[in-house]
Amino acid sequence: MNRNFRASAPLLALAALALASCNSAYSGDSSAQSVVNSTDGVIGPFAVTQMGAFNEPWAMAFEPGTGNLFITEKKGAIQFLTPSGAIGEVSGVPEVAYGGQGGLGDFVFAPDYTTSHRIYLSWAERAEDPNPENKRRAVVGMGKLNCTDDTKCAIEGLKVIWRQEPAIASFGHFSHRIAFSPDGNHLFVTSGERMQGAPAQDLNTNLGKVVRLMPDGSPAPGNPFASMGGVSAQIWSYGHRNLLGLKFDGQGRLWELEHGPAGGDELNLVEPGKNYGWPLVSDGDDYSGTPIPRNATRPDLAAPAIAWNPVIAPGDFIFYSGGLFPQWRGNALIAGLKTQALVRVAIEGDKAREIERVNLGMRLRDIVQGPDGAIWVVGDGPGGKLLKLTPKE
Repeated sequence: MNRNFRASAPLLALAALALASCNSAYSGDSSAQSVVNSTDGVIGPFAVTQMGAFNEPWAMAFEPGTGNLFITEKKGAIQFLTPSGAIGEVSGVPEVAYGGQGGLGDFVFAPDYTTSHRIYLSWAERAEDPNPENKRRAVVGMGKLNCTDDTKCAIEGLKVIWRQEPAIASFGHFSHRIAFSPDGNHLFVTSGERMQGAPAQDLNTNLGKVVRLMPDGSPAPGNPFASMGGVSAQIWSYGHRNLLGLKFDGQGRLWELEHGPAGGDELNLVEPGKNYGWPLVSDGDDYSGTPIPRNATRPDLAAPAIAWNPVIAPGDFIFYSGGLFPQWRGNALIAGLKTQALVRVAIEGDKAREIERVNLGMRLRDIVQGPDGAIWVVGDGPGGKLLKLTPKE
């Protein structure tokens, strides 16, 4: 069933943005309607326009060539916003294991999408049915997107091409972010350690890892641990916790953004075969208060480019490359959940430095750059607001 959203009331101040949600609430109407694109307010350097609201949104991606913005919802729906403001819906979405941090995840267009129409999805699945232990894992699937009109698309021929191994009776740390290398030849996936800790150091599992695959999901030749075979042949880096951001910078270098425990969120420059330390070291501590040795105590392990304590609880990030904010080109822009802010970070060689935070008054789940250089962010949870950020006049 198609769903639409009412336009928001004007955001009178930052506090109003933090509290207002009723006028943009998720609606169950069955026919498409346009979203009124009116400027809702000014926050920091941004003119803020609310473009709609979604039910537990998780990931966003602009379709090459059309300007359609596709948004996944954690419970297992995909919708899209057209440049005209209409809301479209995608059918053929897989059944997901919803609960805790699990559900529908990332959505990525293949590098050759304009000719192949291939798309990639990630989601949490139940390991078997029946499943008395409630074991779950992240998977990545590949299919084709067929759009029959302006507001209706279908995923066809979807098949799972990668799975976390092993499945774990846990509702957390699926991670399952997807990124293609700049040349389009390799598929990278983040695989969280499922709140278990120790598997991140175990090269016989793909938990707590960044994996490098071919576009069909098979292990990429030349991976650091290819000689070990099995899932070990997928591993690109290890010693990770819960990796919710994965992006290439303008130099073609891969970076990942991950949650620490009580403190210790990290932005890492990902290099093949390196051990990023979890759970041996962290710049945070266990939730119980038990100290964890700091990164600086183990120079043999890869240190983060920057770590946060207290945490920022990142949702995702981008490297900005647009023309609307030219002074920000090359900066990492991070969607903060706990901070409720866009966090701007400068990259300085293999290190990073936080420059500023712009408080948007809501938990930010994802961030993307639009075709025109605008910055789009979406809020976390039910009624998560979609905001377009452009320079204030």
